[in-house]
Order: sequence, then C-alpha cells, then structure tokens
Amino acid sequence: MLLPVNLNVDGGWCVLIGGGESATRKARLLAKANAKLCVLACNDFNASNPELAELVAASQGRAVNWSQEQKSPVELLEKRLVNAHLCVIACEGVGHAMQRKLSAICVKNRIPVNVVDKPELCTFTFPAIVERGSLSVAISTDGKAPVLARQLRSRIEALLPSQYGALVDLAGEYRDRVKSRLTDAVSRRRFWENTLDGPAAEQVFSGNLQTARHIIETELATQDFSKTGEVYLVGAGPGDPELLTLRALRLMQQADVVFYDRLVADDIMELVRRDAQRIYVGKERANHSTPQAEINELLLQYALEGKRVLRLKGGDPFIFGRGGEEIEHLAANGVDFQVVPGITAAAACASYSGIPLTHRDHAQSVRFITGHLKQGQLELSWSELLDEQQTLVFYMGLHAASTISQQLIAHGRSACTPTAIVESGSIPAQRVVVASLEMLPRALEEHNIRSPAVIIIGSVVQLHEKLAWFNTIDKVE
Repeated sequence: MLLPVNLNVDGGWCVLIGGGESATRKARLLAKANAKLCVLACNDFNASNPELAELVAASQGRAVNWSQEQKSPVELLEKRLVNAHLCVIACEGVGHAMQRKLSAICVKNRIPVNVVDKPELCTFTFPAIVERGSLSVAISTDGKAPVLARQLRSRIEALLPSQYGALVDLAGEYRDRVKSRLTDAVSRRRFWENTLDGPAAEQVFSGNLQTARHIIETELATQDFSKTGEVYLVGAGPGDPELLTLRALRLMQQADVVFYDRLVADDIMELVRRDAQRIYVGKERANHSTPQAEINELLLQYALEGKRVLRLKGGDPFIFGRGGEEIEHLAANGVDFQVVPGITAAAACASYSGIPLTHRDHAQSVRFITGHLKQGQLELSWSELLDEQQTLVFYMGLHAASTISQQLIAHGRSACTPTAIVESGSIPAQRVVVASLEMLPRALEEHNIRSPAVIIIGSVVQLHEKLAWFNTIDKVE
C-alpha cells in the first residue's frame, strides 16, 4: 500500500516527459500546485499542443526538445533532475524499455517518479481528486484500478457542497484566535467539531458568511469547551464493519480514548479516530486481562479528566456484554453517557448463515442464553427450553456444548433437533457446521471450532440449505 501524502511543490521544479494529452493532464495538476514545469518532449509542441505550451510559460518554466538538442531523453533527464521535486513520465512514444530506464534514473537520484499507467515503475501515483477551494479529497487505488477511483470521486463530488471551500477558509481565518483563546488541544478540538458540524457551518453553506462569523465570535466568547467528559457505550456488531450504525461511526470518530475488547474486529478498529488513545481490555475464558471493576473505574477516571471515552464492545453492549454494569457505575458518579446498540451475534450469525431465528412454520419465539460455565457448572432452567417451536441461541457455549446437548436431551428435547455452530460470524472467516443436537459435541471437536461462536438449536436450522448466501455449510451426520 502506498503512503498517502500531500507534497508541497510550490515554486519548485517538476520534470515532465512528454508532449501529448496525458502530459497535459499532469501539467494542469502541477501548475495548479504552483510548480515550475520543465517539459522534455520529442517534438516542438507549441503548435501541436498550445495548452501545454501556455502552462509551461505561465509557470515560468522551460521546454526542451530532445530532437533539436540531439540528445537522448536519458541525457536530458539526468541534467534536469538537479533540484527537481518530482518527475512524471507521460510519453508512450519512448517505449517500455526507455520508460524503465528513465524511472530507474529518478529512483537512483531519489526523485519521486510517476510513469503514467505503469504502476510497477512508479514511486508515487496521482490520486483521483475532489476539490472544493482549499479542500481536496484524494482517492487512490495504488494505481491498480484508476477507473474505480474515478467512480468513487464522482460519488464524493455529489456528497460535498461547493461551499466546503469557504468553510475551510473561514476555519483558517479563525485558527490563530482559537488557539490563543483555547490553550489546550481537547478544548480546541471540541470547539472546531461544534463549529464545523453546527450552526456556523450551516450558515456558510447558505452563503451567509457574516452570520457564520457572528456565531463563531459568540461561541468563542461564551462557551466552555473544557467541561467534564462523556462515555459512549457502543455496540460494534459481530465483525462486519458495514453492520455498524451511522451513530456508532460518528462517535467512533470523535472519541479521545477507546476501550475495546477482543471481539472487536481489526477492520472496525481501523474506523476509530486515528489519534485516539487505545486501551485493550479484552477478556477470554479464564483469562480476564482487565477485571470488570477495573474497567468501570477506568471509564470513570478518563471521563472525569474531560475525555470523551468510547467503550467499544463486540455485538450489542446490553446482550451478555455487561454494559449495564458499566453505565450503572457512571450514573452513580454523575458522568454523562450515551448507549448505541449494535447488531448482536445471534442475529448476524443466523442471517449470514441463512437461518431465520423465527419462522411461521418452525419457531414463534427465540431465546438468547449464556452458555458460560460458572465453577464448571451450567445451571439453567432446562425444562423451559424444550418447546420445539422456540429457537435457542447459546452465547459462549463452546465449553459447555456437551452439557447443553446432554441436558436438553435428558429433559425431553429430541436428539435429532437440528443444530448449527457459527464461528466468526459475518466476516470472511465465518464457518458454519450443522449437526443434530446429539452430535453437537462431536461436531465441535471434528471441526476444531474456536471462539467467537454461537450455537443455534431448533428446526429453523433446516432452512439453511435454501437460504444460506454467505458461504458453504459443513454437516456432521
């Protein structure tokens, strides 16, 4: 993956090899960044390409015709690379072998080089760009799928109002004053988040710059942005980042510190604000790296320091997630909090496996049950779990699978009841194993099922053959 950066070429020399349309497109970008253009071409393009000639003249650059100079492109490039900021090779006429030589010269001289449509010869690529005045959004596919980058650019173009450039300029106008008025980074960030996503921004989008300035002046003079922090208890869902709610994503982007557990997928952590402090408080069976009481105190401590604290939990925080204990502690100490539900593992695993938890012909109710062993025992009201018209979903039940199977059968549930084990539900690593209730322990052992996984028991499991869409399902007979 290439490193996305913004390069300052203001007033610097940029070498461009080529005189055709491809070279002209790159010259426009470089000229807009106020670069001086040094164009090396095999012909005199003043007549054939007047736009490129105008761009060179406007940049106070120079054009060199290697035919007239009676020198090879290699000789000219080696001479012109001195003090160059970068080089763009946009001349198909020289052939692939020559392009490779020219690229190698740039690499040898540690000059960033782009060879148009040859990503293997590039040390940097040009992204697709959305521009709104001083605001620019770049989309890159590392040169692998430029058409896709252009398609994404079109979608982003439709999302960003043209007035965003004016909003950027207004922020620049007040930047020094805000820094002087609000001396700590947390207060400044909160001020700008309120400003750039609040009434002042709306006035800018409506063309009312003076009203926007008045709002900013008032807030700077009257608002206190150093108030006590807040805790966001957010359900991260089962693993697929596309299952996050919009509200969850917004809060993930504004948190100062993040507490997360082992069930939160890496792809979801990538969506957290990049400069947020991250603290792992994961818990596994018989290995609680951070006890729950300590987690409760840490959430309180950081909130009282004025931080916006994100408690990110796999699934839904109120379904076997101990979220209730955490906010109970916060409420008792007067700390503000928000709770954002997530898609629980049962719903996601069932959906991705083609198993409806309820169905008119199979199950009129569903029950979520913890299969967590307490002192080696699983104490449940087994007689309440025998209804054939009820789907059972066991969380954390892998180590209690033998007990679940034996007790349900012993209390009267049919040994042939269809059962599905869903491992790593909703992500590409998902595996689904189907067996009878009697064969459940054997299925877990044969397929080496590992946590996280849920066990679904009931006749609805039969429907997986018709409805499964995510991946294949293994059977244990």
